[in-house]
Amino acid sequence: MSAALAPALAVIGAGQLARMMASPANELGVRLRLLAESPDASAAQVIVDQQVGDHRDLAALRRIVEGCAAVTFDHEHVPTEHLRALEADGVPVRPGPDALVHAQDKAVMRQALTGLGVPCPRHRVVDSATEVAEFGFPCVLKTTRGGYDGKGVWVVRSIAEVDEPLRVAAEAGVAVLAEELVDFTRELSVLVARSPSGQAAAYPVVESRQRDGVCHEVIAPAPDLDPVLAGEAQRIGLTIAGELGVVGILAVELFETTDGRVLVNELAMRPHNTGHWSQDGAVTCQFENHLRAVLDLPLGSPEPRDRWTVMVNILGGDVDAGRLYDGYPHVMARDPRLKVHLYGKGLRPGRKVGHVNAYGDDLEDCLQRARHAAAWFRGDLGDESD
Repeated sequence: MSAALAPALAVIGAGQLARMMASPANELGVRLRLLAESPDASAAQVIVDQQVGDHRDLAALRRIVEGCAAVTFDHEHVPTEHLRALEADGVPVRPGPDALVHAQDKAVMRQALTGLGVPCPRHRVVDSATEVAEFGFPCVLKTTRGGYDGKGVWVVRSIAEVDEPLRVAAEAGVAVLAEELVDFTRELSVLVARSPSGQAAAYPVVESRQRDGVCHEVIAPAPDLDPVLAGEAQRIGLTIAGELGVVGILAVELFETTDGRVLVNELAMRPHNTGHWSQDGAVTCQFENHLRAVLDLPLGSPEPRDRWTVMVNILGGDVDAGRLYDGYPHVMARDPRLKVHLYGKGLRPGRKVGHVNAYGDDLEDCLQRARHAAAWFRGDLGDESD
């Protein structure tokens, strides 16, 4: 394929997920065209063909998709009515609005998954403290739209704790979903890539470890996971992708319960933090398979390259953002097999500014190497444990 004939793909949003699409796009000869929030946003630093605009502005969306083979997303916040307008214009929207709404609205997602027979926590949409009390304490309250990385999520144990979630939801003009507080042993995640023609591939089930509501580290594959349960998790991911018509990467976050089941926690229809390990640990990373899927190319193998891969996020810490690069000499000299991915983002406490991947045949060694490197970048070497 000549450069002149290479397809252009519009990407809405200029966060680190769009940034990490750039490398596989270059390798595939695919031209990315970016709608960025600002000229110095993460992906805008590496994708040349870009326009600054608002994802809520239909005119801006129409400008960015002109002449593109399809449009995909760095985030899930584009208004559904705008996506339908693009589809009416003849633009392939991937994932489409009928699928994406299940990642945008938790109540819609729960209703659909329940209808498919997918195991979920007990849940109910509530609009008053009385209804929360009827649902039962303790429980988890979530805004149905807009929450991420622990935002818009509250564990409430009494009626006295209900006012804040209801107030926040009312101010945002969204509903509140009550869910049971699941007794789980750990959190798992499975990623599925699916193309418009129906080809699908499931990545190994991984263990996701959280800290303060934010993904801290990921182990691929999930250690000591019953193969039957791993197969069930992959089946759930493939079922959801197929039944909802997802195109691209689907991430299904799961609870492994104390009684040996898996329950679906959240959905994301884009590359996902729990799949970053695949950049260095899989034959085909999630970002390349997302591009292949949305362009309806044959999917690549999701098989792991090594026995274990560990991903640890680099979060905003004590090191000045402009000095993150200063960490390279130490971590690279100490561990030549380590892979570092920085996002070019400004530093804020708790903000994801990069991640490290370590791989090998000894899990404890991989964990120690990845944790040390991430702690060095954060400036908190005194905290390298889980």
